[in-house]
Amino acid sequence: MTALERRSSFSLATIFALRMLGLFLILPVFAIEAARYPGGGDPALIGLAMGIYGLTQAVLQFPFGMASDRLGRKRVIVFGLLVFATGSFVAAWAPSLTWLAIGRALQGAGAVSAAVTALLADQTRDEVRTKSMALVGASIGLMFALSLVVAPLLVAHVGLGGLFALTGGLAIAGVAVMIWWVPSEPAIHKNQPRGQLLEVLRLPALLRLNFGVFILHAVQLAMWMAVPAMLVEAGLPREHHWWVYLPAVLASFLVMGMTLFPLEKRGYLRAVFLTAIGLTTAVQFGLLLASRGAPSVGVLGILLFVFFCGFNVLEASQPSIASRVAPAHARGAAMGVYNTLQSLGLFVGGVAGGWLIKHMGPQGLFTVCAVAMGLWLLLAWPMRAPGRASTLVANAG
Repeated sequence: MTALERRSSFSLATIFALRMLGLFLILPVFAIEAARYPGGGDPALIGLAMGIYGLTQAVLQFPFGMASDRLGRKRVIVFGLLVFATGSFVAAWAPSLTWLAIGRALQGAGAVSAAVTALLADQTRDEVRTKSMALVGASIGLMFALSLVVAPLLVAHVGLGGLFALTGGLAIAGVAVMIWWVPSEPAIHKNQPRGQLLEVLRLPALLRLNFGVFILHAVQLAMWMAVPAMLVEAGLPREHHWWVYLPAVLASFLVMGMTLFPLEKRGYLRAVFLTAIGLTTAVQFGLLLASRGAPSVGVLGILLFVFFCGFNVLEASQPSIASRVAPAHARGAAMGVYNTLQSLGLFVGGVAGGWLIKHMGPQGLFTVCAVAMGLWLLLAWPMRAPGRASTLVANAG
């Protein structure tokens, strides 16, 4: 990478990290703490307050992406982070579960992922873009692992409102990073004609990637409706689950660094991509078998390590490929659609995962997850990588 590419990659990864740390800090403690609010006796309302973030984010990812094509990436990102911060402070103040849900909806309305990803694509060359996207993915994974460790400690001292206030402060810090650290966006992407939805939706490669990111994040969230309970059943208390999560996440980063980048450089991106899908599919079958008996912490730890190996590779490579396939003038729109499907996957994964656990149990959940991942592998198989060119072509042969 050039010095400018390194600055762009690290600064934008920092923005993702600040935003996602705030979100992840809420996840391990939300259901328990929200039940203490007026109206918290309704599990359906708690679920709505939790999931509405993904819904509003999904609705607004594409408009934010298109706006960044027309108005410029940085100003759209700053606006979105301020909206996200406003929602965080509303949730921190919330006197009831209804207001907590409103705050969460406002958080989701700050849907800047597409614009940030598009800006990173603008500022990096094709041959180093996967590495740049991997830095973003690594920052998200590290924040997830960190949140599992510190969230229970923080909420004991500052409560759920304090966590939301911290989330708002992290978003404001992201605004400062955007203004003073992120390099200026390329002039060629200012005052461009607006990316057109039909143009983006006509590209088969993007359609495959959009379907894939939907499945990946739906399965990821659905898994976590069952995995914590399986760890408890295996004899690991909830407050010690990070003993499994943190080593699995960190070790998977090492594996990704030793495989994805060298193999992509040698022209094996397609093989790595499909292998990663295969690994995440195999993990679902492994969890299905584990759910039929008495799971052990060791087996679950290995399965989660393999899952994160595949997941992190896909998190790094998919947005990189999508940004290469998309026309430059419609890159924000393309990443908007991509991130919309990602957010919808999170929303659907939570809702469907809860329904499947309630009506079909963990075995039904993991069966559906395995079938969904297998379908993605089947649809992704025809993709081919033309040597060292900058795109993956999603046509067979």
